[in-house]
Amino acid sequence: MSTEQKHLQMLRRMYRIRFFEQRLSKFYDYCGYYAQNSAEMEAESSDDLMTCVSYDFASGGMIGGAVHLYIGEEAVAVGVCADLNSDDVIASTHRGHGHAIAKGADLRYTLAELMGRETGYSRGCGGSMHIFDMPDGILGGNGIVGAGMPIALGPAFAAKYRGGQQVSIGFFGDGAANQGTFHESMNLAALWKLPVIFVCENNLYANSTPAALSYPTEDLAPRAEGYGVPGVVVDGQDVLAVHQVASEAIARARRGEGPTMIEAKTFRFQGHCGIATEHQSPDECALWCKRDPIDIFEQKLLADGTLTPEAREDIRAEIAAEVDEAEEFAKQSPLPEPAMLGV
Repeated sequence: MSTEQKHLQMLRRMYRIRFFEQRLSKFYDYCGYYAQNSAEMEAESSDDLMTCVSYDFASGGMIGGAVHLYIGEEAVAVGVCADLNSDDVIASTHRGHGHAIAKGADLRYTLAELMGRETGYSRGCGGSMHIFDMPDGILGGNGIVGAGMPIALGPAFAAKYRGGQQVSIGFFGDGAANQGTFHESMNLAALWKLPVIFVCENNLYANSTPAALSYPTEDLAPRAEGYGVPGVVVDGQDVLAVHQVASEAIARARRGEGPTMIEAKTFRFQGHCGIATEHQSPDECALWCKRDPIDIFEQKLLADGTLTPEAREDIRAEIAAEVDEAEEFAKQSPLPEPAMLGV
C-alpha cells in the first residue's frame, strides 16, 4: 500500500468513527429518572443529575445505558491502529467505540450491540462499553478505570512465550494514570520486556475532574521512565504524529525490546457521558474544536494533493452509506431471547 493510499484509509477510519457516533444521537434520549421528564426538568429537581443521566435512559428501545463518545479523539485510535495486524490486539476503555472501529470493528455489529440486539458483538448483552471481537483482535472495553492495561499484558505475555510477533495495545485515560494498576502493569511489562504499548489518551479531564487537580506535572509519560520504559508525548490531534510514534513503538515491541508508553494530548468535544451533552468547560472545548483532528488531516491531504474536494465528498458519502446500512441492520435485528441467559 502506498503512503497516499494509507493516508486515505486512515481518513476513512476517522470519518467512520465520527459519523457513527454522530448518528447515535438519533436513537439516544434521556427521558428522566422515571422516564417521564426531560433532562432539563430533571435538572431542576435532582442534586445528582450525572447519576441519573449515567444510569437511567429510555430511548424507545433503541439504546439504553451509558454511552461515552470518542468525538474529538479520533486521531489517537486511528494513528495507533494503522500499523496493527489482524492478530495484534487492543484492550479498550469505557470510551471504546473509536478503538474498536479503528481496529476493524463492523459498524453493523457495533450498532446492534449498542441497541441490545442478538446480532451485536456480545449478542446484545454487553452494550456500549463491551465491544468484543477476538477475530479482529478487539479484547473489549471496560467500565473499570485503567483495566485495559493489565488485560493487555496477557496477550503480550502469550506472544512472547510463543515467540510470535504480535503486539498488544492497552488504552487508558489520564485519570487511570493515578491508579495502582498503572504502576503494576508498567512494572510487570518492563520486568518481562513484554511487547505491549500503553496509550494514554490524555483528554485533560477524568470525568469532570480537570488535570490540574489530578496530577502535579504537565506530562504523564515521564512516569514510565521510572520503570525503564520509554515515554513519548505526542499531539493527539495530529493523526500522522500519533502514527509516527506508534509505528516506532510497535516496531520496537516486535523486535523484542519491550514496552513503550505514548501520551497523546487530546480532547473530547462533548460531555463525559451521554449524547450531545455539553463539555464541562465549554470555553476550553471551543478552543480545542478549532483543532479538530479530522479538519487538520483533511487540510494536510488537500494541501499535498492526496485528496481533492471532490474525492473528500465521495469518501464522506461512502462512509455515510455505511452508517445508514448499520442503522438498518441493527433496527431489523432481533432482541436476544431470555433463554440465552439460561433464565
